Amino acid sequence: MTSAKVLNDKLDWTRDGADWPNREASRFVDAGSLRWHVQVTGSGPVLLLVHGTAASTHSFGGLLPLLAERFTVVSPDLPGHAFTATPQPKELCLPCMAAALGALVRELDMEPEIAVGHSAGAAVLVQMALDGLIHPRLIVSLSGALLPLRGLAGKWFSPAAKFFARNSFLPKFFANGARKDPKGVQRLADSTGSKLKPRDIAFYRRLIASPGHLAAALNMMANWDLEPFARDLPDLAPELLLIAFGNDLTVPPEEAERVLAVHPGARRRLVGGFGHLAHEEDPAAVAELIFEAAGSA
Repeated sequence: MTSAKVLNDKLDWTRDGADWPNREASRFVDAGSLRWHVQVTGSGPVLLLVHGTAASTHSFGGLLPLLAERFTVVSPDLPGHAFTATPQPKELCLPCMAAALGALVRELDMEPEIAVGHSAGAAVLVQMALDGLIHPRLIVSLSGALLPLRGLAGKWFSPAAKFFARNSFLPKFFANGARKDPKGVQRLADSTGSKLKPRDIAFYRRLIASPGHLAAALNMMANWDLEPFARDLPDLAPELLLIAFGNDLTVPPEEAERVLAVHPGARRRLVGGFGHLAHEEDPAAVAELIFEAAGSA
């Protein structure tokens, strides 16, 4: 199992957060058993904005201020990611992370009317709603990873993630590789189907070069079990909008069709021209999609 030493080898806010996107909106909040880094800004109805596995609040650097023009936006680093403290590895599971984020929402006393999640962040929000931890009228899934992977990928993913997560030297090895090989992070970003700017790549490189951040992401993937989640998905009360992107190589658009088969009450919107990180490629376009869905366009 990943050692506590590796999990706690994390980014430092004073050193690594000096140029963090939307730093002026950042605060640190104790909730549950964790110290959270969360960004809160804007005015109006509360919108909870959640990133995916191995990302952070930096991913919404361009999107957050646009949404803040019409909403009070709450955007945390997920447990173990970037500047939020890391729980025990077993607590980096889907229901555990949903419960932890629920504790943060209660501490902030900011019940979201709208919830927007990217990739695995969308699954966290849906789980929170299923567990009665939030009661939004609308959940927007951006390239949401909401169902178990199919075929060989599904059979390989969990055992491989468990192997990587349980070997303490691997996060350090990969983190060291990110520091030495900037092009490796660029290739990783390109594999999502998105084209990111150099500054965005630099932030991902900073994250991946942090053994604690990387270990948390690996443990999150190792503990991820979407089978029970998929069984409960038809019971979801809030409106669910699935926004899929035509060039997404990580969560292809067909995945939204699979979700519709499980939860026919959901709506699907296919947008061409972007990959898995569409909100980083064109924040304004994604903001308009969210405004339209929320009825505030």
